Amino acid sequence: MKALVAILGLDSHWRGSVMAATALRGAGVEVLYLGNQFPEQLVATALEEDPDLIAVSTLSGSHGTLVPELMRLIRERGLEHVPVIVGGTIPPQDVPALCAAGVAEVFGPGRPLDDLITFVSRGRKPSPEDAG
Repeated sequence: MKALVAILGLDSHWRGSVMAATALRGAGVEVLYLGNQFPEQLVATALEEDPDLIAVSTLSGSHGTLVPELMRLIRERGLEHVPVIVGGTIPPQDVPALCAAGVAEVFGPGRPLDDLITFVSRGRKPSPEDAG
């Protein structure tokens, strides 16, 4: 499995994206860490790299514009089969709009990295049995 991990836009916070990339690598995922990327750049890289997952992190509040733009470009370029996950300080009231735009999952603050690994390995949200 190959994942592209990026910080969306000009966000200067990198800790969450590095933690996610490290956790994914530890789970055996090939990770291409791209640093700061705008939607156009990220989609261009996805077309070249053929990832199984795109993971973006945002803390700046730009998720309301940059994530829908990313999802639009993904659909336009025929990459809708690649799940996109978003991490960062996303207000709970914004999650439904991101999911409606096509985001597969939102990982907010305090959510265990194990949930990310479970999601990636099973291709779904962790079930209550996973908390075990």
